[in-house]
Amino acid sequence: MRAMVWKTLGALAAVAGLSLPGQAAAKDVLGVACKNPPPAHCNGEACQPLLGDLGNATDPKTGRKFWLDYPCDLKPGDKVVFILNIHGAGSIGQWQRHYFPAMDYKDKYKLVVATPTAATSPARVPGQPGVRVWVGDADDVHLQNITNLVFDAFGKQNIKSFWLAGHSQGGGTSHRIVCTDFFKDRVDGLLSLSGGRIGRAEINPRFGPPKADGSPPDPRPAGTGPGGAALGAAPLPACEFSHIFETGEHEVVSFPATSPLADKWGCSARVEEKDVVDTQPGYVWDYARQGYPVWGMKARPGKAHVWVYPKCKGGRVVADVERLDKGHTEGLEPHVTEAIIKMMVAAPGGKAQHVS
Repeated sequence: MRAMVWKTLGALAAVAGLSLPGQAAAKDVLGVACKNPPPAHCNGEACQPLLGDLGNATDPKTGRKFWLDYPCDLKPGDKVVFILNIHGAGSIGQWQRHYFPAMDYKDKYKLVVATPTAATSPARVPGQPGVRVWVGDADDVHLQNITNLVFDAFGKQNIKSFWLAGHSQGGGTSHRIVCTDFFKDRVDGLLSLSGGRIGRAEINPRFGPPKADGSPPDPRPAGTGPGGAALGAAPLPACEFSHIFETGEHEVVSFPATSPLADKWGCSARVEEKDVVDTQPGYVWDYARQGYPVWGMKARPGKAHVWVYPKCKGGRVVADVERLDKGHTEGLEPHVTEAIIKMMVAAPGGKAQHVS
């Protein structure tokens, strides 16, 4: 009798587009069926053959693919945290999806994670191919389209908070767009994965990929960043959001003990929390250029320091995370990934609900 009741309820839920506790969502979102574990999930060298897969969802306005991961047990009215997960220059969405594997925690923390791929830029050197990099209006529009798709599909009233998460040039892109007209009234938080701190951490003067022979890059003059551009004091953002900065120990000389953003939000002095210890490695690394510690080695277990600036105005989160003995490209380990996600989920949100 009980089995018959559940079968009947399941049929009714499917018709209504709802789900019962413990069931996968009966209705696909943006044409993507929810799966556990997430689709095209890989580990280590097994990820390399999958890196050309651009995604399971499509931006109908551009025809460009992106990855969409979302909770399989969502019920009507459930609130979600939306993360737009943006890769760095020369990378691809599928690699970023495993570099910061928020998808592993989508059901536990009710996360919707969209991971796109940048367009290929024109070649800088004749005869050499261009690289995927976030530049130009077309990429910005694609990121806006994905945001609108997610807001519409899950209901803007159900978006508890919206975070931009970007690695390297993807972090720089997040900083560039966060206060633009489209994003400033939507984004609640920014996660910089080796992608720029508000109140700069001093960059290792030999930061960058190794040379073709594996030797370190030439040292940069003091006061310059990657590419030789002069580093000035970054202005405080003109809009309001929480900010978490994560980096590898070998990428920076040291962390500042203060934060101008924390000062702006009236936070208390930073507090060092208990180290995060991981016994398992991340999923991916730079397979072609591993071996130079500043750029990154093969993914491996590790430990991370975490500093937070408590009692910020409006409950905003300002935090720094330093992964010890790591460089620029080792994928984040499971416990440090979850520690960052916990801070993101705990931060205030609600901007999406006020978008007209």
